[in-house]
Amino acid sequence: MYDFIEGELASKSPTRLVVSASGVGYELSVPLGSQFPAAGRVRVWTHLVVREDAHTLCGFSDQRTRDLFRQLLSVSGVGPVMGLTILSGMSYEPLVAAITGKDAAALTRIKGVGKRTAEQILLDLSDKLARGAGAAPAPSTVSGNSSALLDEAIAALISIGYSEKEARRSAEKAITKAARPELDLVLRAALSG
Repeated sequence: MYDFIEGELASKSPTRLVVSASGVGYELSVPLGSQFPAAGRVRVWTHLVVREDAHTLCGFSDQRTRDLFRQLLSVSGVGPVMGLTILSGMSYEPLVAAITGKDAAALTRIKGVGKRTAEQILLDLSDKLARGAGAAPAPSTVSGNSSALLDEAIAALISIGYSEKEARRSAEKAITKAARPELDLVLRAALSG
């Protein structure tokens, strides 16, 4: 129904955007570490999820990530929440490499992805993606002092279902493991265990 929405970024959190376009504020669920500016005009590639009790817009910083999300939804056992979780746990290029390389272990390191789901993803998508894989976008560089970074990481993890205690423990551990103090790197480290 909607291919993309272009407008002013009204608000942003690690897993949510609100884009103001033609007087309407569109709320979008986005993967952790998505690359959007802090303010200004944005184009968000979208996928509308229609459920009996809700319509949810999922947003992506580029078309190929949105298309990968749609391919993930075609896999038995992968719904919109799991699809966003998978894209939060691995950026586009490593995820495509893991799927085309049939690396189930890499997929199971993402919190919430079990062995069966990983195997089903590989079975359904490895050949499809091997025929059409491309290059990944550059990583996001959201940074700040470690206290603010820790708070942002904890809030992001809580928003995807972690308890506060589990989010704090995972975020603190991930900050020490991350190569640079950037939110997307910390979140990926936290999600991969």
